[in-house]
Amino acid sequence: MADSRLSRMLHVLVHMHLLGDTETSETIALMLNTNPVVVRRTMAELKAHGIVSSTGGRNGGWTLARPADAISVRDVYRALVEGLPFSIALSSDHPNCPVERSVNALLVGSMTKAELTLSEDFAAVSIADLARMVRPS
Repeated sequence: MADSRLSRMLHVLVHMHLLGDTETSETIALMLNTNPVVVRRTMAELKAHGIVSSTGGRNGGWTLARPADAISVRDVYRALVEGLPFSIALSSDHPNCPVERSVNALLVGSMTKAELTLSEDFAAVSIADLARMVRPS
């Protein structure tokens, strides 16, 4: 099953930047058509990585922990995604087989290049950049 947390949280973070206000878990849950508990759990992961902060109480909620131009897509990705971005498993049935070793070497090399490109692309785009795509300055 595909993990949509990155796209959904980028959506939320851009809205938070554009609105410039504190957003409650309930408001974010409505935005994402999900449960506030799911929002709190996911936002807690972002908070642990210094992307958002939270305040309690009557006017409490979630805010960006640093300026939107200082939060990259890669920052959000790393906060939410564990492991490798690709789920292509290597074969290990016949480790002494030169064909299996060649196939695995090709796959590892290609995935490594793709992961580097993905990381570089994600690092080059900030929440503020995404907001400018929506509302050009």
